[in-house]
Amino acid sequence: MLSYIIRRLLLIVPTLFFIMVINFVIVQAAPGGPVEQLIAQIQGLDVDATRRFSGAGTDSAAPQQPGQQQVLGGEDITSKYRGAQGLDPEFIKEIEKLYGFDKPAHVRFGEMIGNYATFQFGESFFRDRDVVDLVLDKMPVSISLGIWTTLLVYLISIPLGIRKAVKDGTRFDIWTSGVIVIGNAIPGFLFAILLVVLFAGGSFVQWFPLEGLVSENWDELSWPDKILDYLWHMVLPITALVIGGFAALTMLTKNSFLDEINKQYVVTARAKGLTDQRVLYRHVFRNAMLIVIAGFPSAFVGILFTGALLVEVIFSLDGLGLLGFQAALGRDYPVMFGTLYFFSLLGLLMNLIGDMMYVVVDPRIDFESREV
Repeated sequence: MLSYIIRRLLLIVPTLFFIMVINFVIVQAAPGGPVEQLIAQIQGLDVDATRRFSGAGTDSAAPQQPGQQQVLGGEDITSKYRGAQGLDPEFIKEIEKLYGFDKPAHVRFGEMIGNYATFQFGESFFRDRDVVDLVLDKMPVSISLGIWTTLLVYLISIPLGIRKAVKDGTRFDIWTSGVIVIGNAIPGFLFAILLVVLFAGGSFVQWFPLEGLVSENWDELSWPDKILDYLWHMVLPITALVIGGFAALTMLTKNSFLDEINKQYVVTARAKGLTDQRVLYRHVFRNAMLIVIAGFPSAFVGILFTGALLVEVIFSLDGLGLLGFQAALGRDYPVMFGTLYFFSLLGLLMNLIGDMMYVVVDPRIDFESREV
C-alpha cells in the first residue's frame, strides 16, 4: 500500500501541472483581463485619474486627439485592449507592468508555477491583500458548510438507502421515494430562499439569523454560548444544502445494496441459515459501500467549494465559493489561480484518501498489484 500511495503522490505533480496549464491558456484567451478591468475603471473617471495613477506629467497621460495614432515601438498598443483608445501608450505600458503583463505568457506561467510550488500565491490585484490571507479568512465558512453538510448527508442517506433497499417495493420505499424526487428536483438555493421566508423573518417568524457565521458579539460570549451561537447560525444554510444533496446519495446507496442483495453469494449465505442482519452488514455492506465511498471525495469538494455558492450569497456567508466566483468575474488572476491550485490539490488528495478507504472497507482490495 505504501508504494501505491507514493506513486499516487508523485502522479499529483504532473496532473496538477496540466490542470494549471489548461486553465491558464483558457483564461488568457478570455477577454476582459485585469488590464482591461482597470482601463474600464479609469475611463469611467476623469483624465486626472490617469495622471495620478501614472505619476507622469500632464502631457504623458493626456487623451489622444482624434485621428492621432498611438504607437509605441512600432506597435499600436491601445488596439490590444478594449476601451484603451484615448489613453497614452506609456500609461498602458505601466498598467501592463503593474500586473506583470509586460512579460510573455510562458514566462508569467513559469513564474506562477514556481511560486505556487512553494505556496506563494502573491497578492490580489484588486483587494490589496495576500491570496493566502484571503483564503484563510474565507476558510471557516466553507469548512463549516462542507464538513457539516457532508457529514449529515452521509448519516441520513446511507441508513435511508439501506432501509429502502431492504423494503424495496413497500409503502416506506414509495413515500420516501416521493420525498427524494422532490429533494432532487428542487435546487438547494431554492430551499434556502424558502427557509429564509419561513424562518428568518421573510414573511412569517424570525427564529434564525439571516447572515453571518456568528453574531457580532460572539467574542464577548462564553464558550458554551459561542458554540450555541455558531450552531444557531448554521441551521438554515446546512438544512438547505442537506435537503438539496441527500437525494442522489440515497438512491445510489439503495441501488448499490439492491444489486448486491440479488447476487448469488447472498442467496448462499441465507441458505446456510445466517440471519438477514448478519448477511446485510457482514457480507453485503462492504461490497455495496465501495461505490458510495468512491463518490465521497468529489461530494465533499463539491459541497465545500462550489455547491454552497448560492447558499453563501443568500445567507451572506463569505466563503471560498463566493471568493472564487467574484475573482472570476473581476479577472483577479492571483485569486483565481491560487484558489484553483488549492482546490485541485485538495481534490487530488481527497481522491487518494478515497482509494485508501476502499482498503478500510474491504481489506481484500490490493492496490499494490495494480498500476497507477
